[in-house]
Amino acid sequence: MKRILVIGSGGAGKTTFAKRLSKILMIEVIHLDSLYWKSGWIEPPKDEWKQTVEQLIAPECWIMDGNYSGTLDVRIEACDTVIFLDFAQTICEWRVIKRSIKYRNKSRPDMAEGCPEKIDLKFMLWVWNYQKRTKPKVVRMLTDKPDKTVIFLRTDAELEEFLARIKDA
Repeated sequence: MKRILVIGSGGAGKTTFAKRLSKILMIEVIHLDSLYWKSGWIEPPKDEWKQTVEQLIAPECWIMDGNYSGTLDVRIEACDTVIFLDFAQTICEWRVIKRSIKYRNKSRPDMAEGCPEKIDLKFMLWVWNYQKRTKPKVVRMLTDKPDKTVIFLRTDAELEEFLARIKDA
């Protein structure tokens, strides 16, 4: 595992997991949220973002957390391992609410400066519908990739077990 992509619904714990995995493997984490958004929650132009991602995938080793479906195919091609945090909708929704309270009116450490934590109906609906709408598309993208290791972690216990195995390896 040298190029690891961590994906999953909002609130699944991608950033926290990526940081923990980084400490074990001693591989730098790239938080896509901190690079995608500009101050004031401004999105970059699609071509600019694609160029940024192409630069991010160039190094030999990385752990990258984040979704951004417009460049997911590029990141899947570049990685050797995909870790899909496939947690239940209710868990993800609860974690998004908890996070919005914890970072209310502040930017998260893994978020771009000038992007204070916010919660809105559009995002909550995206999280709620992730299992039905987004996950099937992502799974299809991963299906025909025999050269990739794809790991689904569905519970905190599975996540902890995985990290313990990596630590003990």
